[in-house]
Amino acid sequence: MTPPRWDLTNVYPGLDSPELARDIEWVKEKIEALRLFFEQELSALDEHSPAETLNVAISALVDQVNLLLEKGSTIGAYLHSFIATDSYNQTAMRMDSQFDQVMVEFQKVNVVLESKLGRLRSVLPEVLELGHSAGEHAFPLMEIADQSQYLMSEEKEILTSELHLSSAGAWSKLQGTVTSQKSVEFELDGESQTLPMPALINLYFHPDEDVRKRAYDAEFGAWESVKEPLAASMNGIKGWVNTLNKHRGRVDALHAPIDQARIDRETLDVMMVAMQDSFPTFRRYFKAKAARFGSEALPWWNLFAPVGKLEKNFSFDDAAAFIQKNFEKFSPDLKDFARTAFENRWIDAEQREGKRGGAFCMPVPGVKESRILLNFDGSLDQVMTLAHELGHGYHTYNMYQAGKTLLQAQTPMTMAETASIMCETIMFNAIMETIKDPQEELALLETALIGDSQVIVDIYSRFLFEKEVFDRRVNAELSADELCEIMEDAQAQTYGEGLDPAYRHKFMWTWKPHYYSAGLSFYNFPYAFGMLFGVGLYAIYQQRGADFIPDYKQLLASTGEAPAADLAARFGIDLRSKDFWTNSLAVVAQRVDRYCEL
Repeated sequence: MTPPRWDLTNVYPGLDSPELARDIEWVKEKIEALRLFFEQELSALDEHSPAETLNVAISALVDQVNLLLEKGSTIGAYLHSFIATDSYNQTAMRMDSQFDQVMVEFQKVNVVLESKLGRLRSVLPEVLELGHSAGEHAFPLMEIADQSQYLMSEEKEILTSELHLSSAGAWSKLQGTVTSQKSVEFELDGESQTLPMPALINLYFHPDEDVRKRAYDAEFGAWESVKEPLAASMNGIKGWVNTLNKHRGRVDALHAPIDQARIDRETLDVMMVAMQDSFPTFRRYFKAKAARFGSEALPWWNLFAPVGKLEKNFSFDDAAAFIQKNFEKFSPDLKDFARTAFENRWIDAEQREGKRGGAFCMPVPGVKESRILLNFDGSLDQVMTLAHELGHGYHTYNMYQAGKTLLQAQTPMTMAETASIMCETIMFNAIMETIKDPQEELALLETALIGDSQVIVDIYSRFLFEKEVFDRRVNAELSADELCEIMEDAQAQTYGEGLDPAYRHKFMWTWKPHYYSAGLSFYNFPYAFGMLFGVGLYAIYQQRGADFIPDYKQLLASTGEAPAADLAARFGIDLRSKDFWTNSLAVVAQRVDRYCEL
């Protein structure tokens, strides 16, 4: 059976539907109403105004912003659903660009509102204590007020919003278009096929080494042919971010991502040191795997190669049943959510040209649902990816169930991986309990360690790469060849002797969309945070059993309303303690030990 395409007809009947056109006009009108509200109601108020008056005005502001965010996010998700799955859809591309212009107007008003909250910072706690919508949103409002110190003047921030679409936003779209429309001719199973890049990259999981090696060569050839426009995109975005950071008074390129992650540098540094300390363990795994292929170190094309005898190729229906069965062991509620997603076609899993690579889950708040994209090839790795993305959907589902508004639900990347990693861990441990054949156990360990090594070792290499790019971009643009050199050096520092120096992957920077987001730099380290935090939470679940579930669901519902350290403290976790991170990594070390034994 062909993996499914998602269905969003319950959101809007189509791109040309009157309902969609009407809602876009509604957003335009509400943005203008919000602007007038500020001019007529809020602008005249200051820190000397009565607290009750400020509370009423800010409560009204919050209500209007939430309505706009819900409708705007729903429209944005709907349009993106077409672009992400078919970059050739010119109608969707045009409408998305037009709606971006609409939302720029919202961003311009938002800048003024954020600046106003910053000027009210001294009296804001007293105002919020009076309750109502303002009090219910105390955390996000205080965060906005605190972060407003890093805003430029209102005029400059408004100009920045207007220029974004034709600068950083345009560079990001270029990268997405170039990579999604690139395809290669490839011989597979005795037939010449035209493969989109996600399908070609998935061949690294193919059981035949000759196929993997040819896929490696073909991928390099493909990226070589488009490396210049992608390097231009990278330079445009990183230069944009560096310039804004300087004018906004940020210390460095890491400053804003750390604040966005709702952690501090001490937490990040401690986690990164623990990750670095684990590299010898991962290199032991890499070398043990290389030995199975008769070499001392892994060429890139064998990094993801299957090992063992778990040769089952999952149909999408098999994967759906498999995931639901194991989710139910953790919580019937989680299983019911997954069943709803499968039955209502919330998932686009088919590999096809024009569809972007990777995987993601996006909320669709207008209908209190989510949509999941992946490129399903029947491998166990893709089954785990599907479980991971369903975890993201379950996270959002708990926020919907708790009645959280869009302002209350703005979760940092560090905590956004909590449910996804939990779902991966559930799947892994459930499967391990049923396996008796050592070769099947080896295959499962291989799948887990591939994921672990990507989240710890490769994520660290991406962090080093991005940091170096930001540092160098201050002085000059970087050539495509320089970007390749930086990537290979980052891989040398992390993979070490585990990866064959003659066959690293210098083009990893080309197709990872995370590097091309001007609004979310260093997209990488939150994944490692999420994995290690999720592993730590699972250990607590193993101790507490079913009693853990209500607290866990409450955690998921409230990840947009507290710093990461406060949320972790609910479970007795100290994020500034290296021991926590080391203990989570010890779980991975046990897998490596067992892998080497087998």
